[in-house]
Amino acid sequence: MATRLPPVHALSAFEAAARHASFAVAAEELCITPSALSHRIRLLEEHLCERVFVREGRSVTLTEFGRRYLDVVRSALRTLSDFPLPHKATQKQLRVKVTLPPTFARYMFMPRLASFTTLHPEIEIEIFLFVPLYDLSLSESDVEIRFGAGEYPNLVTEKLFVEPSFAVASPAYLKTIPALQKPSDLQHAKLLRSALEPWQPWFEVAGLEWPEPATGLRIDDLGLLLEAVKHGHGIGLTRQHFAQELIERGEVVRLFDTQLATPPHAYYLVHEAQAIIRPEVQSFINWMRQTYQYTT
Repeated sequence: MATRLPPVHALSAFEAAARHASFAVAAEELCITPSALSHRIRLLEEHLCERVFVREGRSVTLTEFGRRYLDVVRSALRTLSDFPLPHKATQKQLRVKVTLPPTFARYMFMPRLASFTTLHPEIEIEIFLFVPLYDLSLSESDVEIRFGAGEYPNLVTEKLFVEPSFAVASPAYLKTIPALQKPSDLQHAKLLRSALEPWQPWFEVAGLEWPEPATGLRIDDLGLLLEAVKHGHGIGLTRQHFAQELIERGEVVRLFDTQLATPPHAYYLVHEAQAIIRPEVQSFINWMRQTYQYTT
């Protein structure tokens, strides 16, 4: 019996989309993104092995099968919704789902989140993590913070801030290599590689005609990159907000005065284009702008 039942969340998405004749409006009602709603409809159609909608641009219309199936779905959902639940709270919880890169979440978001919850105690935040430069499709999140070049087609993209990148090393590692007096002395050092913080733009600022390093330890997480520097695996590029505490504690030291003022990657606030944004999501977006939107 269970294997024949379609997912309930797909049924509610189908009913809402049919009632509004719009995926966007149905997604707004269900507090999910249009892409998430579209995914649920596809899931239902795969389960049924039938098309329930005809998609024509932004408009959707029911197929003949979809019209017949809608009557059954509405009857089933009505039975479930009308069943009395005396102990269930009736108040709807306002919720914002936000997806963040791990290092941003650890060093920049969590220390500041209390200011949002103080302003909006009625809004619940759900946090998800993803790997920058790899997971590039919006899931069911309302808002994402992405670290990259800012090229995200068909999405509302807003740069939060940019700050310079500079080289750091641990005192213990520096004792194992010849003294670093100038950037060209890095030829004697192990350079930690990362697609998030490439060396070649920094080399140009330093006046070095060096290519991007092709060998050595590669770490595509800015937090782990700093950990590798701290534990003496080599020299890496970082930014002030991430390295500040380690620098103050003397666990890593900044090398040279050279810095890359505008690195190729920055943090962006990203969400889907919607005619109507839920008030709690707009409150969160406004707070993110006020908290992070600056240039150093």
